[in-house]
Amino acid sequence: MTPDALASLHARCFVAPPPWSATSFADLLASPHVFVLADAQGRGFALGRVIAGEAELLTLATDPACRRQGVARTLLARFDAEGRARGADTAFLEVAENNAAARALYAACGWAEQGRRPGYYRTPGQGTVAALILCKSLA
Repeated sequence: MTPDALASLHARCFVAPPPWSATSFADLLASPHVFVLADAQGRGFALGRVIAGEAELLTLATDPACRRQGVARTLLARFDAEGRARGADTAFLEVAENNAAARALYAACGWAEQGRRPGYYRTPGQGTVAALILCKSLA
């Protein structure tokens, strides 16, 4: 997927925190540590990076019309495999504390809460929301 396609899908998936721009995606993808895993039908993608034995899931997006069809779960499994292939033995991500659907998906895929960042996400007109730090072993 191109940075424009990634930004377009991301905008359909996120309002708060704000969706990322094509420029943001292009800048991230310029790093040799960053990788994108896209669904073959363009229904979703996972963006991650591996540095010093740790994989970070930067964002996971599934087209709202295609949710609850296993797209995100498949992308998470591919993220785990890519992280291992790049030498990571652990993985982490941040998720908004109030994102119950994402939290349930991550828990079902073996992610566990390891910390909390108060006021991490800013939502227009609604203040801030804490980020939960979730981790998982890839070993």
